[in-house]
Amino acid sequence: MNMAVEIKATSKSAHLTPEQTEAFGRRIEEIRLEVMKDLGEEDSKYIYKVRNFVRYTEIASRGMLMFGGWIPPVWLLGTAMLGVSKIVENMELGHNVMHGQFDWLNDPTLNGATYDWDTVCTGEDWKYTHNYKHHTYTNVFGMDHDISGYGVMRMSREQKWEPRFLFNVPMGFVLSTGFEWLLALQRLEMEKVLFDGTKTWKEVYVESKNLRKKMVRQFGKDYVLFPLIAGPMFLPVLAGNFFANLIRNYWASTVIYCGHFTEDSEIITDNIDNETKAEWYLRQIRGSANFTGGKIMHFLSGNLSHQIEHHLFPDVPANRYQEMAPKVREVCAEFGQQYNTAPFGSQILSVYKRLAVHSLPDNVVDRLVATKRTFVEAVKGMFGKVA
Repeated sequence: MNMAVEIKATSKSAHLTPEQTEAFGRRIEEIRLEVMKDLGEEDSKYIYKVRNFVRYTEIASRGMLMFGGWIPPVWLLGTAMLGVSKIVENMELGHNVMHGQFDWLNDPTLNGATYDWDTVCTGEDWKYTHNYKHHTYTNVFGMDHDISGYGVMRMSREQKWEPRFLFNVPMGFVLSTGFEWLLALQRLEMEKVLFDGTKTWKEVYVESKNLRKKMVRQFGKDYVLFPLIAGPMFLPVLAGNFFANLIRNYWASTVIYCGHFTEDSEIITDNIDNETKAEWYLRQIRGSANFTGGKIMHFLSGNLSHQIEHHLFPDVPANRYQEMAPKVREVCAEFGQQYNTAPFGSQILSVYKRLAVHSLPDNVVDRLVATKRTFVEAVKGMFGKVA
């Protein structure tokens, strides 16, 4: 039996026969084709508006920092606006353009093959680790580097427990703080050097040639060039750039955590060599999670608040996910598949609960669960006798 039809006992989704799986896949594909045939002027206007938003907010925010950085309210506003500009450039512009969502415009400045975003990670590395590895092998253990906690967090029982995972929860915050650097280093798989010994520093150095150039360029832009241009505003501009990057890092990492690491996001351990497109669709739904919110929330998340739809349709312009979501949810309900969605705060708590649970050895978790179950049963028994 193929992987996607094989559901673990802990899954909240119904078991599907091969015939049901293929029927499910056809319904999902129909949703995609309907939107792709409808792409046109409105989608074109949207992405250009997004790009203009990024440009103008960056110009305005950097202007405030350079000419009024010593005035606290101006510095705060400039820093916050620069952070928002970086968020939108990374998530609603760069991420989506590099998926090829707007290649049909034939605009070389919005071409997924050549676009390079305003962050440390190179476009080439991102398209390999994210577009190829993550979207092809979504939540497949040993293949999807994301679901193994980027090599430094433990996300499931499939990962062998080590004492370092006791710091799972704080490590989640540490990674959020330097998230752009984590993404930049992801392709190098540094854990193989630090923990496994299966890779050498020399190999890392050779593989990181283009990355080192991008790191120097990004660091120089934010922490050398713009502060020097500001002259007497050197320190406010330096600090503003630093905190704007922190704002972007915390927001982007939280959105990505909520889309991939909630408790109900399933891990796949079976072989997927013979997987059909319908089974691939099924796997995307079982491994992804959405969160609810308004238009501003969707915009600032790059519409990754609809992570399920993004994993199903990575080449569809993300501004269309909101209209596709109810249709996908309806198909999931019809076939008994869990559509993992919840308020933003609930999904964050779910992520850190998962990190906390898997920070401990499995036998310890099992004993705690058994103790809790025994306690609850005892309390119920006491109240039953009283009644």
